[in-house]
Amino acid sequence: MGEAEHLLDVHPQKKIPKSVYLIIGIMMIGAFLSMLNNTLLNVALPSIMNYFEVSTSTVQWLTTGYMLVNGILIPTSAYLLQKFSIRRLFLTAIFIFTLGTITAGFAPTFSILLVSRMIQAGGSAILMPLLMNYMLVSFPIEIRGRVMGMMGLVMFFAPAIGPTLSGWILEHYDWEMLFHLLSPIGILIFIIGFIFIQDKKEKTVVPLDKISILLSSLGFGGVLYGCSSAGSLGWGHWEVVVSLTVGIICLLIFIFRQFRLETPLLEFRVFKYPMFSLSMVINAIFSTVLFSGMILMPIYVQNLRGVSPMDSGLLMLPGAIVMGLMSPIVGRLFDKIGARILTIPGLIITVVTTYLFSQLDFEASYGYLMMIYTIRMFGMSLIMMPVVTNGINQLPKRLNPHATAINSTLQQVAGAVGSAFLITVMSMSTKNEIAESMQQNANASQETIQQLTALATLHGINSAFFAATILAVVAVGLACFIKRTTPITASVEEQIMNRKI
Repeated sequence: MGEAEHLLDVHPQKKIPKSVYLIIGIMMIGAFLSMLNNTLLNVALPSIMNYFEVSTSTVQWLTTGYMLVNGILIPTSAYLLQKFSIRRLFLTAIFIFTLGTITAGFAPTFSILLVSRMIQAGGSAILMPLLMNYMLVSFPIEIRGRVMGMMGLVMFFAPAIGPTLSGWILEHYDWEMLFHLLSPIGILIFIIGFIFIQDKKEKTVVPLDKISILLSSLGFGGVLYGCSSAGSLGWGHWEVVVSLTVGIICLLIFIFRQFRLETPLLEFRVFKYPMFSLSMVINAIFSTVLFSGMILMPIYVQNLRGVSPMDSGLLMLPGAIVMGLMSPIVGRLFDKIGARILTIPGLIITVVTTYLFSQLDFEASYGYLMMIYTIRMFGMSLIMMPVVTNGINQLPKRLNPHATAINSTLQQVAGAVGSAFLITVMSMSTKNEIAESMQQNANASQETIQQLTALATLHGINSAFFAATILAVVAVGLACFIKRTTPITASVEEQIMNRKI
């Protein structure tokens, strides 16, 4: 047996206590529950809108509010991870999440439902950074890919089953059942965590800069709200302009302030490590390209092809399952061969399949769409975990809380910005196509106008997919610079951290 095989097959069993695997298992179920909650509710928004008799823009606050609370609280996770024990953080997070879930299930008014969703977000914001950080500090770098790959089961299986499960529940029960289903599971996880998670942490004095908290909240909250509103209101709307302006200014002040603090809320010096910086850029592009399929495909199959929401979810189900099943396999491969050999082929597959989606028409069969989407998700399964893990592997262990917080925050921001970008491309392309068609068919009948509108919408979807294709090509170029990393020595770390930007 070679040295690498020895590290992979023997080292973990000798060094890692069984209690670590138990704690990770409990935290993975908690994180899975929080992610499943979000995908379940997205399908139920029309039902909730009709039940409470609220507008589309109002009901969207159930998603926007949840996202804003996540975006505001996730940057503080680095501080929380340094200050408190795993037990205290997990039990608090799952308690808050479950409390929000219970109150949401019995909400008599839309306002109470919205507040309940924000309470849920307050708990879920810490669960994924907590899980990721615990995995990083508990396992040696030689098997870190395998362990991070297991986390992919949580990240991808929840979106895989969420829409289909939600569609089935809504066909047989009222929307409240979505919350009633999760509440007892949350209570059970809290009890199990209370019994089995018994880690202790020495009392740590970590100063909290309240001004940084305020700047971070206004900054990330403003950017996320502005981008999420831009898709419906337009980039020139005063709400979007004000939100983005305030958000960007506060973010810039926040970032500069972190470099002046002895104990920053978020340590942005992690971006002085080249592989970590590269991984974050590729991950941001990846998030946008990933969202292109999640946003545009349902619009195409439901609005243009007349496929039901449940069948739309079933179309994307095999791809999401493949992505989840591939995560542990990709993790093992990453430990053996590194990130670049996995990432470049994965991105090439993503480029080809995304381009194929930019050539959609009204004749594409359901089976063809499912096949291309599944192949696309297979390619994507080779990208995110290797890229992110390779970047974090370059950092010293003390920076792991900051790395996980920055990674989670960046995914939130990239998702919002990327979604707004894609919706804008689709909307602008659709409007231009409609205007051109109307000039050529000034006296068209109502039926012809409907056909031209459908064609214009299809053109807009294809244009957005093509924009995502270009971004994926850029990511392929960046992936060529990926190098396999290992944690640096203390002397090199000191040189890097003292280097001026």
